[in-house]
Amino acid sequence: MRIALGADHHGVDLKTRVKQFLDRQHLAYEDFGPDTPEPVDYPDYAASVAQSVASGTCDRGILICGSGIGMAIAANKVRGVRAAPVTTQAAARATRRHNDANVLTLGAGTLAVDDALAIVETFLAEPFDGGRHQRRVDKIAAAERAAPAVSG
Repeated sequence: MRIALGADHHGVDLKTRVKQFLDRQHLAYEDFGPDTPEPVDYPDYAASVAQSVASGTCDRGILICGSGIGMAIAANKVRGVRAAPVTTQAAARATRRHNDANVLTLGAGTLAVDDALAIVETFLAEPFDGGRHQRRVDKIAAAERAAPAVSG
């Protein structure tokens, strides 16, 4: 499994802790940045991570900002990405098993480091249940394909 990582300036420290966790688990990752706490725009990092997951370059993504919400909104704009802002291990388990979420978003300002790492561990370990849940994920994908493209 290869993990795509990204953050904004609020999430740099937690991203470092996630990288240490992934190293201990011998999991490969690609860090899309940033590496310093200088202010950045979270949609840029969300797009990079989401595109790497959608293209298959990486299997899953982890994005970190202050709340986890902005990253989820931005990442979900990429077709094929199912990003979920998660605050508990139970939610991490459910979003993998039922939604086949492929991008986890975390709030550095809302989670203790140990809780965030437990969520990451659960998110990476849980399989997708398939079955009736596959039908629902397929409906999400169909809605994505049917959505009109909007040019800016």
